[in-house]
Parts: sequence; C-alpha cells; structure tokens
Amino acid sequence: MPAPAPSTAPPSGESFDHELRAAVSAGDFELHYQPKVRCPDGGFAGFEALVRWRHPTRGLVPPGQFIPRLGELGLAPLLGRWVMTEACRQMAAWEAAGLGAVSVSVNLSPGQLRDPALPERLRQLLRDHGLGPGRLELEVTEAMLMDAPDEAIARLRALRDAGARLSIDDFGTGWSSMAQFRHLPVHQLKLDRVFVQHVDRDRRDASLCAGVIALAHRLGFGVVAEGVENEAQAKRLAGFDCDLFQGFLYSRPLNEERAGDYLRGARITPRTPSPSA
Repeated sequence: MPAPAPSTAPPSGESFDHELRAAVSAGDFELHYQPKVRCPDGGFAGFEALVRWRHPTRGLVPPGQFIPRLGELGLAPLLGRWVMTEACRQMAAWEAAGLGAVSVSVNLSPGQLRDPALPERLRQLLRDHGLGPGRLELEVTEAMLMDAPDEAIARLRALRDAGARLSIDDFGTGWSSMAQFRHLPVHQLKLDRVFVQHVDRDRRDASLCAGVIALAHRLGFGVVAEGVENEAQAKRLAGFDCDLFQGFLYSRPLNEERAGDYLRGARITPRTPSPSA
C-alpha cells in the first residue's frame, strides 16, 4: 500500500488535539535535515533539523500545521526536548559511521527558553552523546527576545556557556531594539526569507540585506540567508558577503537516510551558484 500523501489542509478540533497529545507521548515524529552551505563555494556547513509528524492517515504533517497548536496545548517544550535528543543521537550516529563531526541546529520554543533546567539538560545531552561544544546549535526567534529581553539574554548566555552555538532565527521580522541587539550572546543571525525572496529584484530588500549583513559582521556575527531558491538571489547575497545559504537551490529537507547519502556524496551534491547567474 502506498504511503499516505502529505496533508495540505490544516487540521483542528478535539480529535486533532487528542491525536497530537498521543503523538507527543508516543514520539510519532521524525526529523528532516536541510543543509546549510558556505558562500561562495557551496561547501557543506551543517544541517537544520526540521520536525515532521508521521500521522497514520494524513502522512507527513508539516510543522506549520501542528507547531502552533502544540504551543497552545503547552506541549511544545516536550516535543522540543525530543527534537534536541534526536538531533544529538543522529550527530553521534553520523560521526560513528565515519561521516564527520556534523553540526545540527534545532529550533527552541518559548517555553524551552524559559526553562531554568535547559542548560544542565543540554550539558548532559552533549556528554551522553560525546559531542563537543558548538555541535548543537539552538535557534530562537527574534520575537522570543522582545518580552523581558534582559532575562532572555541571560538565558542565552547560560545556554552558550553550557556548550550550545546560538542563532537568531527570522531576523528582521521582530523589530529588535538596537540597544539589545548589540548585547546578544549569539554566534549568527538567520536573515528571514521575506527579505531574501526579492533580494535580486527589489532595491529596498537588497539594501536591507546588505545593511543587516554588514552590521552583523561588524558585531562579530555570522549570517545565514534562509529561503535561497535561485542563483540570482545567491549571487546578490554573495556580493554582500553573506556567510551561509540555506534553501531549495541547494537541497530540500532530507529524511535521515537521504541526509546520510548527502554526507556520503552518493546521490545529492550541493550546487554552487553559477558565475553567469
């Protein structure tokens, strides 16, 4: 029997909530991995882990259809804990298979960031899987830093000290204060796809991208451009000295098996932007 097709309609209702609670309890999720590549040579620089729900009838449910509801039900920290553990397990498995010291980034929920036990849990995870500092990257959204920013910055420092590499996701959409921005204890920013998608055609978006990248570099942050889908975007961002690219131009998210093939270079090779783009 063929696998169910991925769902497109957002599910809802008490039945959906019951199924979602049961899925979190049973761990009916899987991680897919989207590569990040270096600019300008297209060399592999790590994965972002993206969670999918393996529903028995709907097939793979994308995160946009269940992550918001998880937050409303208070289940996001539980799933987030599973994601961190699974990402560490997979990094250790790839290294044991001779595929290198791969780094993986995962997204933190607001509830996870507020959890005072998270830094020690992170230390234990890294010890349990034999992973050194910086192998696991934690991504928080800019919006998560806007409420009680001083407390959020203190929590980020504790996670950094526990061995995490830190990244601000969706940067440019949350209207962060520049006074807070300069104190962020993070390693890199992820430039939101809303700016990247028109960077090759819209002068204002291009200027915003160039300005954010230049400012980030002045403050010692690296920059990842999300949602790079064509060579014209890649060429424009490369001209602004963007550090890393992520998007469909290089690869869609890959399941565990195909991510292993990617690392082996068996079937999937990162594409390098053409000089003629």
